[in-house]
Amino acid sequence: MATLRVKYIKSSIGYPKDQKATIQALGFHKLQQTVEHQDTPAIRGMIQKVIHLVQVEETVSETV
Repeated sequence: MATLRVKYIKSSIGYPKDQKATIQALGFHKLQQTVEHQDTPAIRGMIQKVIHLVQVEETVSETV
């Protein structure tokens, strides 16, 4: 299954509360922090909401 590596690159100061809440829900606490999530529609929707604040890289994990 694919995973998404998401990096928090821009501060959420000055953005609406719902976007700040989405950043926290994705697991971010500090700028330049990177987290990995499973590629699900819910995570994709959260990323789309704050795409201007994060950088996304898709990784494919190979299972043997």
